[in-house]
Amino acid sequence: MSKRTRIFIGILLAYAFGVGLLMVRLLGDIDPRYRESAEESLVETAYLLAAIVEHASSDGTLQADTLRPVFQSLYARRFEADIYGFRKTSVELRVVVVDRAGRVVFDSQARHEGEDYAQWHDVRLALGGAYGARTSADVDGDPHTSVMYVAAPIRVNDQIIGAVSAGKPVQSLGQFVAAARRKTMLVGATSVVAVLLLALIVSVWLVRPFGLIADYVRYVRAQRSFSLPRLGRRALGAIGAAYDEMRDALAGRNYVADYVQTLTHEVKSPLSAIRGAAELLQETMPDADRSRFVANIVRETQRIQELVDRMMELTALESRRSLAETAPVALRPLLDELAASAQAAGAARGLRVQVEPDGDATVEGDAFLLRRAIANLIDNALDFSPPGGTVTVGLAVHPRSVDVSVRDHGPGIPDYAEDKVFEKFYSLARPHSRKKSTGLGLPFVKEIAELHHGRATLANAADGGAVATLSLPRMETVTP
Repeated sequence: MSKRTRIFIGILLAYAFGVGLLMVRLLGDIDPRYRESAEESLVETAYLLAAIVEHASSDGTLQADTLRPVFQSLYARRFEADIYGFRKTSVELRVVVVDRAGRVVFDSQARHEGEDYAQWHDVRLALGGAYGARTSADVDGDPHTSVMYVAAPIRVNDQIIGAVSAGKPVQSLGQFVAAARRKTMLVGATSVVAVLLLALIVSVWLVRPFGLIADYVRYVRAQRSFSLPRLGRRALGAIGAAYDEMRDALAGRNYVADYVQTLTHEVKSPLSAIRGAAELLQETMPDADRSRFVANIVRETQRIQELVDRMMELTALESRRSLAETAPVALRPLLDELAASAQAAGAARGLRVQVEPDGDATVEGDAFLLRRAIANLIDNALDFSPPGGTVTVGLAVHPRSVDVSVRDHGPGIPDYAEDKVFEKFYSLARPHSRKKSTGLGLPFVKEIAELHHGRATLANAADGGAVATLSLPRMETVTP
C-alpha cells in the first residue's frame, strides 16, 4: 500500500469516526428537543384552559361544561394548514378536567368521564399545586399511541378545586422528527462526500514533500561536478518547499475541523430559536404574538446570514499567505477619514470619535484591508462606549514601527476574557444592547495585521476602558 493510500485511509477513518459520533448524538437529540417544544406549548395551553374554567367557576363550584361546546365545535372543524410542507387538517389536542378528588368531570373526547384520575402523575401533582407532566400510551405496550400530558391546577379564592390536563399525541410530532432526521442524514452524507474529496487533495499534498526529496536526490546524481554551495541552496529550497506544502495541508485539515465544530455550535442557538418560533406559529394566537414570533425568525435569520458572510470573508483572508500588491499608505489621512465616517454611527447615543492631533507615518500595505481593520476597531469601541462617551484614535510613531490605537471608556475586558478576545466566534455582550456580535471582527483584524507583518492587541487601559492597538512596520522614508 502506498504512502498516499495510507494517509488517505487514515484521514478518512478519523473523520468517519468523528462524524459517526456527531451524527449519533444529533440524531438522538432531535426527538427530545421536539418533545421539549411540544411540552412547552402544552404548559401554556393547560394554564389557559385552567384560567377559562376558573372564570366560569367563580362561585367555587367547578364548571367544566363551558368547554364542551367549544371542543365539539373545534373537533368538527376542518382546515388546510401547510406547515413547511406538512399538511394538517384537524385538531389533535386532548383535554381532561378533574375535580379536587381526581374524578374526571369533562373529557374532550367523551371517553373517560367519571373515571378516577387521582393517581395519574400529572393530575396528582397539579392537585397538589405542583407542576405535573406525563407521557402515557393509549394502548398498553404500543409506544406509537403515546400521548404527552401537562396538567395545571384550577384555583378559586386560593383553593384548588380541580385540574386541567392538556394532551397531544406524540405521533403528531413524528413527521417533523422524521423530516429533521432525514435532513441531518443528508447533511452528514454531503459532508462525508466533501471530506472524501478534501482528504484526497490533502493526501496528495502530504505526500508531495517526499517527492520533492526524491527530486533533490535525482538532481544531485545528475551533477557532473561537486559544488557544496550550489547543492546547499538547492537543498534549502527543497526543504522549504516541503515544509510549506506540509504546513498548508495540515493547517487546511485542522482549519476545516475547527470551523465545523465552532460553526455548528454558533448556528445551533439561532436555529433552535427559529424552530421554536415556527412551531409556535402553527398554533392559533393573537396577531401581536404572531408578529413578534415572525420578527424573531427574521432577526435570527439575519444573524445566521451575518455570521456566514463574515466567516466567508475571514476564510478568504486566511487563505492569503501574503499581500499580492502593496503601496505606501499614509495613516493620518486614513484615520481622519475613518473617524469622520464613524461619527454618524455613534451620533444616536451621543458618542464622539476624535483623532489625537500629533503623529503621522506611512506604512507599506493594502489600504483597503488597513481601512477595514481600523474601522472594525472603531466600531468595536463604539459598541462598548457608554452613552455620551468619546472614542479616541491615536497614532504613536516609533523608529521601526507605528501603533494605531483605539481607546474607549467602557467597562473594559473581564479577566476571564482577556486571553479569548481574538478567538473565532468569541464575543462579549454589548453593554447597551446586551447582544453579542459574530465574534469574527477581532480575528479579522488579527489576520490583516499578520498579513502586514504586524500584530493586533486588546487590553484594559490603566484608567478604565479598553485600548486596541494595531502595530505595523514603519515604512522607511527615503530622503533625496
